[in-house]
Amino acid sequence: MGSTLSRSAKVKLKTFLLVDLLIVATAVGVYFYLQDQGVITGAAKPATFVYSDLVVDPLEAYVGQTIHITVNVTNIGDIEGNVTVNLEINDNIKDSQNITLPGLKSSEIVEFSNIELKDGIYNVKIADLTGNFTIKPAPPESSKIVLSNFKSDPYEAWPTETIIITADAFNPSSEADLLMITLTDNDQPVDTQLIELEAGEGREVVFNLTAGDEGKHIVKLNTLSGTYTVVKEGYHTLIIGRSGGGSKTLPLNINGQNYATTYQALVPVGTYTVTVPNPFDVGTGVLAFSYWSDGSTSATKTFTVDKRTVLVVTYTLVSGYASCPSLYTWNGTGYSYVTDVSNPGWLGYIGHIDSDGNIIFNGGNPYDYVKLDQNQLAANNGYFDLMLTQQWDELFYLDQTCMLVVDHPADTDVYTSMTNYLNKGSTGQIYTTATGPLRSPISAVNEKGQNVLPALLEQDGNYTPGINGNDSPAWNNITQNQLTIDLGDLTGASEIKLVVTGMVDWGAADTYYNWIDQFKEAAAMGFVSDGTAITPSPRLEVMDADGNWMLAPQTRQIPLPSDYNARTFTVDLTGLFPADVTNYKVRFTNFWNVTYDYIGIDTTPQQDITITTLKPTTATLQQLWDTQSTASGAFTRYGDVTTLVQDADDMFVVGRQGDQVHMLYSTENLSDPEPGMVRDYFFAVACWFKDPPEEWGYGFSFTVDPLPFMNMTGFPYTTAENYPTDAAHQAYIAQYNTRIFP
Repeated sequence: MGSTLSRSAKVKLKTFLLVDLLIVATAVGVYFYLQDQGVITGAAKPATFVYSDLVVDPLEAYVGQTIHITVNVTNIGDIEGNVTVNLEINDNIKDSQNITLPGLKSSEIVEFSNIELKDGIYNVKIADLTGNFTIKPAPPESSKIVLSNFKSDPYEAWPTETIIITADAFNPSSEADLLMITLTDNDQPVDTQLIELEAGEGREVVFNLTAGDEGKHIVKLNTLSGTYTVVKEGYHTLIIGRSGGGSKTLPLNINGQNYATTYQALVPVGTYTVTVPNPFDVGTGVLAFSYWSDGSTSATKTFTVDKRTVLVVTYTLVSGYASCPSLYTWNGTGYSYVTDVSNPGWLGYIGHIDSDGNIIFNGGNPYDYVKLDQNQLAANNGYFDLMLTQQWDELFYLDQTCMLVVDHPADTDVYTSMTNYLNKGSTGQIYTTATGPLRSPISAVNEKGQNVLPALLEQDGNYTPGINGNDSPAWNNITQNQLTIDLGDLTGASEIKLVVTGMVDWGAADTYYNWIDQFKEAAAMGFVSDGTAITPSPRLEVMDADGNWMLAPQTRQIPLPSDYNARTFTVDLTGLFPADVTNYKVRFTNFWNVTYDYIGIDTTPQQDITITTLKPTTATLQQLWDTQSTASGAFTRYGDVTTLVQDADDMFVVGRQGDQVHMLYSTENLSDPEPGMVRDYFFAVACWFKDPPEEWGYGFSFTVDPLPFMNMTGFPYTTAENYPTDAAHQAYIAQYNTRIFP
């Protein structure tokens, strides 16, 4: 007989089972909860990422303005994981970042920067989070706000370092104005700012830029341009140079190793010791050590390289001559010294003396033309990169620069004529010549009747001997250099051009002053007549059929070559000889010590050439090193000077020792030469320069004023002449020449 349960017993059993099930269920829930909290261990939960806190800032912006977008990413898994965070704008992936997060709810804020170039409403999506922003049309481009004084600090950085980019913004108008400023790095947009300035208001604009890849970077704030350089971490650039130009290098000893100027290398951060010679013979002068650019007065100095370091040693001229701004070109790995420029732009050429002993100044032409060695010229990010550096203790007035890109037939070469300092304006002409060995003169003799032809047959550094007119026996018995050249029979030649390599040695300054004093003393005694030449200008003469010397017109006169570095140039004789001449002779006469290395004769006709002029895309005035110069006056403020050097208009970049003008010329619109043509490059410059009074600067003080100008008859000019006083030139002075030295 089976057992039975009473009704009350069954109720009790159900209650017990229900309670038991509740206990078990509760225990299971607690178990999984504790496991999820890491209290009860088991299999680790994989990396799982959740997104929160999407922020879009600002919600409204102008075209080209930066939108900053951030999102919080959290890994709620147990173990480390990697995830790619995609920023989607209008359903297109615009940017991505890959991040790694440890587990256990670690978080990271991921930041994006986005620039849109069209107005409209834009939808933002990151994972399952969404937002939006509105882009308004850009403010009018006719803003009157001007930007100047571009600076990058530091100029040289390591990868990912922060670089502070600054510029000055000024509103010269009579009403408030807006300007959108876009920061680009190698033409890539980085950041933007919209500024509003009241009438007459100015302020500094600041951007923070993360240094990019190694190499030179071109940075722009709208059209204002500058550069910075990224180098290998733990290293910085060390540059050591000497004041004054010239082809002869200065020997250096750095940490026991021998080098020469200009020394430039990427060196490890650390301590260095450099020693330079004292005195030093540069060939055309003897220099005595004076000081380093940091003020040190010992020829041996120890210093630390912990940033880009530039040291320039300044020498005092004991005898001889050294001057002019120095030209450097970017060669792909560094800057190569080319030459010193604008010899005819020296201020102070003396014409003659009157019977009262007054010195009459004449001449001066700022133009110069330099053929560039293509082995020393390389494009950098689509630009040719050139620098003019004032190394000697002088003032310079830079008016215009450009590059001439010359395409010519492959079987020709090209050279320019050089500027005669008595002529005015841009007088450089480009001539084609044969490429093979040129015809040599039949004979060449100097003022002493010596045969100097062997020195002229090759470019070998063997120069004709010369004298300096300052060493003449007396003021009324001037002895000059004279070179008489027999060119042979050139009958039938449609054109006659000389290809000349030469240079000038000015001699010592003290003999120059002694020479002038002789004329003043003679005038005081009544021996001098009006118009008596003190330093006669160069003369080119050709011989007629009867053996008489005929003076060439002033527009065809020979120039004074450059000093220090010999240059090769053309002298055009076409049309100067009478038609009945069969014996073609030419004579050069120079007061200064002009010496020649080579003279060749070319009779080939001028070929068709194509000349493309590149104006500087950007030009920046900067200080390369501190100077002990006593030059005074209102110099041009540092920063962007592009507009000042694009045209010759007597609006100058005015600088002193240690200043440098950095110029970039865009190659964007340069097409390849046509078939059968090859290409050469020339640098053209209009630049005046002024020496201290004790170093050839006779007749004026070592100050900025008075400013030179193209149409002056000489410098110093008379009270009957003056620098332009129109509104444009006065506004230029007020805006740019604000760097004052008492």
